[in-house]
Amino acid sequence: MTKITPQPGILEIAPYVGGVSKIAGMSDAVKLSSNENPFGPSEAAIEAFRRAGFDLHRYPSTDHADLRVAIAATHGLDAGRIICGVGSDEILHLMCQAYAGPGDEVIHTEHGFAIYRIGALAAGATPIEVPETGRTTDVDAILAACTPHTKLVFIANPNNPTGTMIDADAVRRLAEGIPETALLVLDGAYAEYVEGFDGGAALVGARDNVVMTRTFSKIYGLGGLRVGWGYAPGHVIDVLNRIRGPFNLSGPALVTAEAAVRDQAWVEKCRADNTRQRAWLAAVLAGHGVPSDESHANFILARFADPQEAEACNAYLLSQGLIVRGVAGYKLPDCLRITVGDEASCRRVAHAIGQFKGGAR
Repeated sequence: MTKITPQPGILEIAPYVGGVSKIAGMSDAVKLSSNENPFGPSEAAIEAFRRAGFDLHRYPSTDHADLRVAIAATHGLDAGRIICGVGSDEILHLMCQAYAGPGDEVIHTEHGFAIYRIGALAAGATPIEVPETGRTTDVDAILAACTPHTKLVFIANPNNPTGTMIDADAVRRLAEGIPETALLVLDGAYAEYVEGFDGGAALVGARDNVVMTRTFSKIYGLGGLRVGWGYAPGHVIDVLNRIRGPFNLSGPALVTAEAAVRDQAWVEKCRADNTRQRAWLAAVLAGHGVPSDESHANFILARFADPQEAEACNAYLLSQGLIVRGVAGYKLPDCLRITVGDEASCRRVAHAIGQFKGGAR
């Protein structure tokens, strides 16, 4: 047996499994398992990607200045306090790498995104899971779980996979109540789906212990390019840039994301379409006896009577060429997460679940 071993904690990590994308024997399957924008990126972003093909022999910039300036201009932020990464996932991992290690604790919520626990374990820290209340972040429970060993507190707002969110006062109370030596990390991957929501940017600007992350993978439709960004106090940006890979983002990814963030008309259209289809889908499923909490993202978390019914419904949907996401791994075995697709996809999945509930099993 080999005596070569990885760092403590790494073998406790279950490899991340993304949403299923294909069904054997079906060429027209509808994928509603990965919270992708059904309309894809804007024409401006696609054209920028096409043009980038002529410069594939060039190294990308190391400071991401043009993209950071575009993000700052769009959101009214300080470009010097923005960092870009390979999806927001990289920034979340960098936070763990920089601020947590053996003997430290990293807090995440019961149904929070899997990357928080993975990042903590990879850094040798101890992940601390805190219960949610009604599938919603519980600020009091988080504050009660904090200890002198707490270094990072992760929350997604809106949360994945529940779609729920807490208001600005609750987030501010959390930032004020965590230990002085800890950082609050607000994962805003779905922030653009909430009209008028800044994802916590104003709180980052007002404090030295809050970090916000965002992504181009969701509403911007650039999941295939893997671009994310973070907004943080200057002292955090300085630390993260010391460990970030100098060429972590490709040239095509940088120019495409820049074009995407400057096209806010596309973002507004996608948000409006998602809001309308999400409300329709949730209402129809509720009429079929499948409730869901109010979602603030581009998916709904459909709740069934028990894990067996959820599993059976998932199997029926697959037989109909519809791919959704089982979330038993998030301690929600009686639920299915369903991405809000275009109108045709929403109608198709709603009809199939109605058939399932009506006895077509």
